[in-house]
Amino acid sequence: MIGKGVWAGLVGQPDAIQALSTAAAAAANGATGMTHAWLFTGPPGSGRSVAARAFAAALQCTQNPPGCGTCQSCRTVLAGTHPDVRNIVPEGLSISVAEMRALVQAASRRPASGRWQIVVIEDADRLTEGASNALLKAVEEPPARTVFLLCAPSDHPDDVSVTIRSRCRAVALRTPSASDIADVLRDRDGIDPPVATWAASVSGGHVGRARRLATDPTARSRREAVLAIPTALPAAADPFAAAEALVAAAANEAVETTKDRDESEKAELEMALGKGGTGRGAAAAGRGVVGAIRELERRQKSRATRTQRDSLDRALVDLAGFYRDVLTVSFGADVPLTHPDRLSDIRSAASSYPPEGVLRRLEAVLACREAIELNVKPRIAVDALVTVLRHG
Repeated sequence: MIGKGVWAGLVGQPDAIQALSTAAAAAANGATGMTHAWLFTGPPGSGRSVAARAFAAALQCTQNPPGCGTCQSCRTVLAGTHPDVRNIVPEGLSISVAEMRALVQAASRRPASGRWQIVVIEDADRLTEGASNALLKAVEEPPARTVFLLCAPSDHPDDVSVTIRSRCRAVALRTPSASDIADVLRDRDGIDPPVATWAASVSGGHVGRARRLATDPTARSRREAVLAIPTALPAAADPFAAAEALVAAAANEAVETTKDRDESEKAELEMALGKGGTGRGAAAAGRGVVGAIRELERRQKSRATRTQRDSLDRALVDLAGFYRDVLTVSFGADVPLTHPDRLSDIRSAASSYPPEGVLRRLEAVLACREAIELNVKPRIAVDALVTVLRHG
């Protein structure tokens, strides 16, 4: 199901669209009791940040009913250029208290051109304790025309402090169906129907992942390499080579993803600070450039670490889905498979391993995900994983 207007990007969420549309219309008509803090939760790929941005656009929309998607306010919000809407996307491992204090201060101003000052915080579960406290003060006593839209995964809602959660109106999103995702890939993105259907069926309900698999050969190759591990590992001469390849693939993806942006940021910063200038003050300016570049490199390293972890986590999610499918086949459960295109390998594993062995392997994958999130070095965590995957 594809929504209309600003909701066109929100896949398979009719209940959320109805609730948010009603709230935006009430706010536009001057109804009292506007909620100034919202918490969007849902599994990965359900569209939490998409829903938050669409709601922000509807709140700023100048048409009636709001959320047309075509007026200047809607278009600039969705494009990320509206002066009264701030989108906070943490690129490192957390959102610091300094960042949050600056954000709260900026959000306390009156809107420059729109109806509201709106702050969209993606991955609000990455707020540090100090940042949470800074945000809490603003959420408890929000300025009259300020709205906070927080996004957090539903599998870890406790990572957002209970005091903040208790002051937010919750919007729970669900995993879109494979048919809804296939419709979007086919009708909106112009992807061939067979490819759209396949990508939707193996995406685990993650719209962005489905689009990448449908359009990016590299993404498909990485998935194939990951799903080959369960069948290749038992006979591998060096099982730890699989661990090394998995970690290296994640590191390479992080480099590929961030390299161009890192170089562009460094060049822009050097130009802004006058690196290479001559004349009076050039030496002092040069020292300032060095310090600023070091700070930039620190942030870029944190971003690369986050990108590598996210890439490795996607691989582990695919592995977890494989062993979940093996259990499903073992017990004859009548439910859709996560990887229906790997049915032959799944049946082979189901006939080779007892259910308790499959369960141990699945638990090892989940434990590896948790270890990496707790800052265990990826190579150590994945080495421990492949040991269990090989021997059960």
